[in-house]
Amino acid sequence: MNHIRLKVLILLSIFTISCRQKETSENKELTSSESFIPDWVNKVGATPFENKKELFYVNDYGAINDGETLNTQAIQKTIDACAQAGGGIVTFKPGEYLSGSVFIKSGIDFIVPKGAIIKGSENIKDYIEIDTRVAGIEMVWPAALINIENESNVVLGGEGVIDGQGRVFWDYYWDLRKNNYEPRGLRWIVDYDAKRPRTVLVQNSKNVFVKDLNLQRAGFWTVQVLYSEYITVDGLKIRNNIGGHGPSTDGIDIDSSKWILVQNCDIDCNDDNFCLKAGRDWDGQRVNKPTEYVVIKDCIARQGAGLFTLGSETSGSIRHVYVSNIKGLGTKNGLNIKSATNRGGTVEDIYLEHIKMDSVRTFMQVGMNWNPNYSYSKLPEGFNKDSIPEHWKKMLEKVDPEKGIPTFRNITLNDIHVEGAGTAINVNGLEQSVIDNITLNNVFIQAQKAGKINYSSNWTINNVKIMADGGAHVELEHTTSVDLSPSVYQANQE
Repeated sequence: MNHIRLKVLILLSIFTISCRQKETSENKELTSSESFIPDWVNKVGATPFENKKELFYVNDYGAINDGETLNTQAIQKTIDACAQAGGGIVTFKPGEYLSGSVFIKSGIDFIVPKGAIIKGSENIKDYIEIDTRVAGIEMVWPAALINIENESNVVLGGEGVIDGQGRVFWDYYWDLRKNNYEPRGLRWIVDYDAKRPRTVLVQNSKNVFVKDLNLQRAGFWTVQVLYSEYITVDGLKIRNNIGGHGPSTDGIDIDSSKWILVQNCDIDCNDDNFCLKAGRDWDGQRVNKPTEYVVIKDCIARQGAGLFTLGSETSGSIRHVYVSNIKGLGTKNGLNIKSATNRGGTVEDIYLEHIKMDSVRTFMQVGMNWNPNYSYSKLPEGFNKDSIPEHWKKMLEKVDPEKGIPTFRNITLNDIHVEGAGTAINVNGLEQSVIDNITLNNVFIQAQKAGKINYSSNWTINNVKIMADGGAHVELEHTTSVDLSPSVYQANQE
């Protein structure tokens, strides 16, 4: 009898240990903050290279550092001389240098050292027009203040300042929009006609470093990486809200480019802090170039419309993106995915983890009908279709309805901590395009409102807590396999 009792006790002990191990394993799965790092992450960014070390001072080629003399030709002359010598370092003695568009060439380190300031001209005529793409449409538009176009093995860096002096362009845009274009039903085209200079453009280039600079008061976007690959943007400090809040002063825009690394940047702007784009509407589908294999890590997003934004230009598709260790302070949205029903394209394979935010309007903002007055083009009566500009015609070109519906899927959020949000989640798919396969793991959001999920399916939920002041659950409409039950959802009713 004692022998039987001993066997029973042993079996009970084994069963209890097994249950505890299983429970421990399950709890570990729910509380773990292990990363979801894709296997391609270490392949992004520029490959280190060594350009020649011969110094070319712009001052030796006629540049005057008084902040008033226009130095465009002198700076470009220095760049050209350096290129003809086989490359080297173009740099500046301390002082302020007024300039229009300049173009850096292959094999050059263009260094703005501490104590030197490049000030963008306030005259749009000092920015020569080039073939480029702006807000998803290919068109002739002013070049940026600093351009790297069709080049390779370039460094744009230094601890100095590049000041776009954008206030004059902000004021021009608002005046044109409010007093001219909007009254005539032309909200959809004013951003393209109000030609404003970007600060830095990397276009059709490869193996470029943009690093360490202090960028201020962009007239339009601050840094655009367009049709390029293997680019590293590292250690930039962007301050566009000095002396006002410039419209569309994005921080860093990655546009139909691949194998891109953005790290150690600190951005305060008036629109999207970090933004991925891939063309819009008919013209974006014609070009059909995706943005893919992008890493953004170890950054700070301050004021701005989105800590991390995908779209609204999604026509060429955006995929294979990894964002990690970003702190948001006063940024309006956290993850912001936006498109429209004439864009098309697919947003997929997106990883966002180790994010901390405070004072955010909406953490997860996802929609497919963004800003209709801007997104949908209609020519008012009284215009001759044959005499309008070419970029107007592109915007008015109809998109096949089936090709215009975007697709959002396969998005993972891990280790997210958000406090002081207005709304936790606002996700809206379409009946024709259900947002599919969303994973939330170790997510805590304290917000005034929990929010809603509409036209979405297949959400995987692990250790998610949404503390909403009103105590209302996330509203679910037209969803399948989306379960924010009390076991993973907690409302603050205190």
